[in-house]
Amino acid sequence: MSIRLGLHRRTGPGVGARSVLAGAVVATLLFGTTAANAGPGSATRADDLDGLRGLAAKRGLLIGSAVYNPPLLGDARYRALLAREFSAVSPGNVMKWDTVEPERGMVDLTAADHMMRFASGHRQIVRGHTLVWHNQLPYWLTQKTWSDADLATILEKHVKEEAAKFRGRVYAWDVINEPFNEDGTWRETIWYKALGPGYVAKALQWAHEADPRAKLYLNDYNLEWNTAKADAMYALVSDLRERGVPVHGVGFQGHLGIQYDYPAPVIDHLRRFTGLGLDVAITEADVRMPLPVTDAKLATQADYFGRLLSACLAVRRCVSFTIWGLSDAHSWVPGVFAGQGAATPYDHDLRPKPAYAELREALRHRVAGSER
Repeated sequence: MSIRLGLHRRTGPGVGARSVLAGAVVATLLFGTTAANAGPGSATRADDLDGLRGLAAKRGLLIGSAVYNPPLLGDARYRALLAREFSAVSPGNVMKWDTVEPERGMVDLTAADHMMRFASGHRQIVRGHTLVWHNQLPYWLTQKTWSDADLATILEKHVKEEAAKFRGRVYAWDVINEPFNEDGTWRETIWYKALGPGYVAKALQWAHEADPRAKLYLNDYNLEWNTAKADAMYALVSDLRERGVPVHGVGFQGHLGIQYDYPAPVIDHLRRFTGLGLDVAITEADVRMPLPVTDAKLATQADYFGRLLSACLAVRRCVSFTIWGLSDAHSWVPGVFAGQGAATPYDHDLRPKPAYAELREALRHRVAGSER
């Protein structure tokens, strides 16, 4: 599971480019793989067109899932579900720094390449996650004292090398992950302390130099409801765009919990960023609940999932909706929130829950006030 600390409630391209993406989704992803590549669960049969992948393609939306453990791709049922229902995948952990460079100068992309091959074989888009974060850093980096100049050099090398390794194969990168505290102040990470707030612009520029065609995102949690954090992100991306720094989108992680009210401001917050000419995406959606599971809790969860997806569908430049963990068996939630879990649309046995049906319904129906 993804190790995530300090969370509160777990937690571009122009219009023409957006239209091109939508067309590509409909024309290519709707039908999944070619017959030559088709395997169990490939989205090629007519009955698959009524699943999440087929319905999302008709709406010009990428529908994704995080993949935590690439060896699970050897499990026929897991592989079939991932291929049939999703047009995009995000690496849960295997592109994070501690995995790709566990020892300094020794890059290991074995797990990431495994996932990339699966995605390529099933015509799935890959969202890279993540280049710069304050967690899951390699031991060799965190257990030594470095000068600010050393850290700048190390970070530049990492961003450029990893982005270059996947050049042309990753549709978008979460270049910066979780830069702000809940009150909108800068999170004082190792990178902020060494380079100040300028580390964001530097990392974006380095990533762009390494892979000029990749869409570059800033990604954070609670942006869907926390005005202070959303304001800070808005001010940052506004400044970056004014200075010509390459930034193309903002990721709203979308970690919700049924014990909290549904975040009503989410559509307004999404549209605020698209007003800057940016794409937005729901990047890590899940809806956790206090255990044990009950029918009433599942109904509330389904409602939250449906409303979150509908919010994305209502915004023209909300380009993707990604569920964070394929099923409850692959969710990070129980390991971080004691007594909570069951956060995904599929149960531990990969059976669809009411949330799955609600997601399909959201994709079938035009949202009132929708821009698409």
